[in-house]
Amino acid sequence: MGKKISERKIIQVISALIYNSNFKGFAEGKIYRGGIKGVCVPGLNCYSCPGAIAACPLGSLQSALSELKFKLPLYIAGTLIIFGILFGRAVCAFLCPFGLIQELLHKIPSPKLKKSIWTRRLSFLKYFILLAFVLILPIYSLVLTGAAVPAFCKYICPAGTLEGGIPLVAANTSLQNIIGALFNRKLILLIIIIILSVFIYRFFCRFICPLGAIYSFFNRHALTGIAVDKTKCSQCKTCVQFCKMDTRRINDRECIRCGECRQICRNNAVIFNFKTKNNNKGEKT
Repeated sequence: MGKKISERKIIQVISALIYNSNFKGFAEGKIYRGGIKGVCVPGLNCYSCPGAIAACPLGSLQSALSELKFKLPLYIAGTLIIFGILFGRAVCAFLCPFGLIQELLHKIPSPKLKKSIWTRRLSFLKYFILLAFVLILPIYSLVLTGAAVPAFCKYICPAGTLEGGIPLVAANTSLQNIIGALFNRKLILLIIIIILSVFIYRFFCRFICPLGAIYSFFNRHALTGIAVDKTKCSQCKTCVQFCKMDTRRINDRECIRCGECRQICRNNAVIFNFKTKNNNKGEKT
């Protein structure tokens, strides 16, 4: 009998299908532009994907910066804060299609790079990418030229290439005739990330993704996720050793709150939790 599909995987698949439920868009090679396209989903999901029925929070943030001279990006900032307060990096584990893709790639039999002090240090790179490509470069280009360049989406985002660029180019001969060096460079970057994801668990999430970096600031105090019952915890650190992310403790900045460490906790100290004032069962660590 095959291995049972986890509830988390089911949620990942369902969320990906909901995000990209404009199925006819893939056949027509057209971007959905309905009324709900202005609403952001929690995870990384390209606006330009033919199936996407809503917007990506990172793309929306960079787009909002183009109007910084006239108004503050309060809507997208508020949206990110709400998602962060509710879920923290649980968004990465349950509600991000590109996270699911990486996990499936990692299942391909191959030698695996284990986490170490070096992968922990390299995990800080995503904060540099957040600062440089999501904030500084768009604002700098806005000051310099009057238009904010969405630098992360334009130069890096592999989800945009996989979900948006490739399907649109494949379905539109007109686009095939005008693709240039930028698309080719992003395609090469996507291939590199895909290959590295086979050997390194969630390579993009751990080292590159600025959306995960944003949600990490909320991780310790997010309302839903996992918690440690300190009355049961023996401080054995088995959960941290088992985790494939660069965690040092549950709910630190690298914990994606997936809950998979529950299965190896001998004391049943790790629990899924909704944080309320009257909840005394578990305490966020």
